[in-house]
Amino acid sequence: MKYILSKGLDANQAAYAVMKMATEGIDPFAKPDGRVKNPAAVALGRLGAAKGGKARAKALSAARRKEIARRGGENRWKVKV
Repeated sequence: MKYILSKGLDANQAAYAVMKMATEGIDPFAKPDGRVKNPAAVALGRLGAAKGGKARAKALSAARRKEIARRGGENRWKVKV
């Protein structure tokens, strides 16, 4: 159940996933070719991602961070036609 809840599903989606596994014996999270992600590899990936942003911010100068933030704000608020 912890695996299902960690997928970010709401209560109805989690119930559907449990029902599919119980009645049909299939993994609703399997990829179309039948592969399932290795939980250990996923955990390592998250660990690296958690470090990545902080390490990048530490490596950038204050001026470069400001430039990135400015461009991000401009793109966020520009009018899309």
